[in-house]
Amino acid sequence: MVSRENDSALKTLSQDKFQRLVMRNLKSGKWHNLVEKIISKPEVLLTAYEKLGVNSRTKVDDVVARAANDGVDRLWLKNTSRQLKEGKFDVKGYCVEVMPLRRKGESLVLPNLKLKVVMEAVRMALEAVYEPRFVNFAYGGRVGMGRHTALRYIKNYVTNPTWWFTIAFEKERFNSERVQVLGSIVEKKIEDKLLIDLISSFIQSNVLIIEFGGLSLGRGFPQENSLCSIIINIYLDGFDRQIENVRRRVDEENSGRKHGSKSGDPASSDLLRKSVLDDMQMTESVSSLRLWVQKKMVQQTPEGLPVYFYKPIKVYACRYLDEILIATSGSKELTLELKNRVIVFLEDNLKLRVDQSKTALHNAVVEKIEFLGMELQAVTHSKLFPPMSDKAIRAWKKLIKRRQAKAQEKRNARETMLKHTGMKILSHVLKKFKLSSLRDPQLPMAPQIKSNFKVWSQEVVNTFLQSTEERWYWHRRFTSGEFLTIEAVRDQLPQELLDAYDQFQEKVDKYLNIDMTRSSVETERQTQAEHINNAQQTIKDLTKLCIKIHAPMELVRKALRLGGLISSMGRPQPIKLLIPLEDEEIIRWYAGLGTRWLNYFCCCHNFKMVKKIVNYHLRFSCILTLAEKHETTKHEAIRHYTKDLKIADMNTLGETYFPPENKIKMMGDQNLADPRPVDGLLCIILVRMLSDGVSSRCWAQCCDRTDIVLYRIRLLQIRHNINPSDQKKWVFGLGAIHEALDRKCLPLCAEHSKYLFSGQLTLQDIDCTFISTSYKLAEM
Repeated sequence: MVSRENDSALKTLSQDKFQRLVMRNLKSGKWHNLVEKIISKPEVLLTAYEKLGVNSRTKVDDVVARAANDGVDRLWLKNTSRQLKEGKFDVKGYCVEVMPLRRKGESLVLPNLKLKVVMEAVRMALEAVYEPRFVNFAYGGRVGMGRHTALRYIKNYVTNPTWWFTIAFEKERFNSERVQVLGSIVEKKIEDKLLIDLISSFIQSNVLIIEFGGLSLGRGFPQENSLCSIIINIYLDGFDRQIENVRRRVDEENSGRKHGSKSGDPASSDLLRKSVLDDMQMTESVSSLRLWVQKKMVQQTPEGLPVYFYKPIKVYACRYLDEILIATSGSKELTLELKNRVIVFLEDNLKLRVDQSKTALHNAVVEKIEFLGMELQAVTHSKLFPPMSDKAIRAWKKLIKRRQAKAQEKRNARETMLKHTGMKILSHVLKKFKLSSLRDPQLPMAPQIKSNFKVWSQEVVNTFLQSTEERWYWHRRFTSGEFLTIEAVRDQLPQELLDAYDQFQEKVDKYLNIDMTRSSVETERQTQAEHINNAQQTIKDLTKLCIKIHAPMELVRKALRLGGLISSMGRPQPIKLLIPLEDEEIIRWYAGLGTRWLNYFCCCHNFKMVKKIVNYHLRFSCILTLAEKHETTKHEAIRHYTKDLKIADMNTLGETYFPPENKIKMMGDQNLADPRPVDGLLCIILVRMLSDGVSSRCWAQCCDRTDIVLYRIRLLQIRHNINPSDQKKWVFGLGAIHEALDRKCLPLCAEHSKYLFSGQLTLQDIDCTFISTSYKLAEM
């Protein structure tokens, strides 16, 4: 009874409580003893376990009871807390080494669920300390700071770039030298030797793999860990700070020049001297970098140019984990020297090896550059937003006329209703007035009635005079075909009648005559609008360069061809490895593939091409696979499943849908979440196996269901016998799951298999330490 009471007293922490707990250990600008006072606390470890369950989309009602079932009970929490405080936590005891099928293959070391809990607690503590400190152009591994926000920053804020470059690192893991550099960086903000030793033990035991220049970061692969992103951001935070200082110095000089100050002024010299004194802790190379950038910027300032066409020198930077893009609006000499000094800083201070052949300088206008799997290029405003063609203009004018006709019908109906209502009110008022006048003929009209009718009449007259169409209509009616304008007729009429008629015509010409008809007014208005738009377009083309972001369509088609979705001729074809799956699982796999592609490339300007590929190649490949499975034709499969691929789900009451055509057409740049690349779903196929007689639980994190289905993992690179490092045969920029997981068996419940097939769950959220090939029924 006592243990149950203690278990019930153990609760998880909210985000605010955890943040306050971390801030209590802040003294004199440093955090102290995070492992002893925060990470080792049982409630913090239990909160980390709950976060793992949220990441794996597992519904946990009672966290304490579910954790106890997974071995994360109060006794383990107590022992782990004591081991962490004493620095005796055995990391290798919680690791499992997965061996590949090839003799010369590389093994994979994975953490079990208990070690993942400790690593998640470390990540939470580091995030609470460093998240407010990171610069605004550092993306990846942060809440609300993913790929789409990085690309949106590039599209909206990077203007007029002339030269840019990306920094490519050589593929190499963290070694002991880099671990020492990481320890020295962490010691600047956190004074805790236990924390540094714990992170070092993660890296040394190969359970935390940090590989610069690889293709496994931010993709949900099992060889990646959630702690990798925060470690990379901390490691490169010093680099981000120096780039931010250079950018701020350039902006200050631009603002000073805008207000009329020169670089030789005493105020400017004092400001520069103060910046150097403030940066005494920087290395000599970084200080010379900033001084050199300021000197070059002053020399290249144009003198005597109009303010409107003046383009100040700017330095832009964007980093997503280990992918770095730096752009400038200055000369090639300035950008080249900046690149060289940045490389020196990374190699000397951070001990990183930069690939000089891939870190090349590119002209932003002439050459495309690859960043985050996209193609970037600086173009004029007219190329990014081209004017409408004549056919589109005619269609647009036709649509406007239809809208105007509908609006006119609504106005006419409203006016008719108002006329009927006004006549009813008028008749009612006159009826009351007549009754009152019969009773008392000397009784005057009520002042309120007079004022109301006066206001109504003024509103009617003002509305009429504002309508060009009505004035033109009544002027034509009053001035056309009148016989009183003929001289022979006027001589035979009395003068009083002629004077009255002439006065009437003067009033008509004064209030109803207009110089131009409605069509001519609209034509003139449209002409003026076109001239203004053309002038603005010309000014934008002369003064502004925008960033065009395109999806690499050739690489997308190559990935489809490599995955077997299309033939060498580019036509959709079935995937025979998916035939053993259920119909809903096949549709979910294709739907997850298409959804990931759409979410990943939705910020590109050629998003329509990606929509066509998903809407045609993936949809018909899925239809052909279903037809191949049931040994029928394509037309019968379409008749049965429809083009939207609807099918009743056997496990739930809902239905599984491939993204409908209308939904795909309406998709746009509205997603701000960090999308998962298509690598984790395209490079793996789960083959359904016989699971009768197999007793196991679901291997998703924090899941205890036993109604499982057994799958065998088949990797793309093993099926085609291709080395992912061979860029001629492999797709450039496409990651690969570790080869040690090939042909391993994976039991999953119905809910998590649905999430895995649809791309909402990754192998990183599954406890792969139980993977083995010991199931007899699963042997090939």
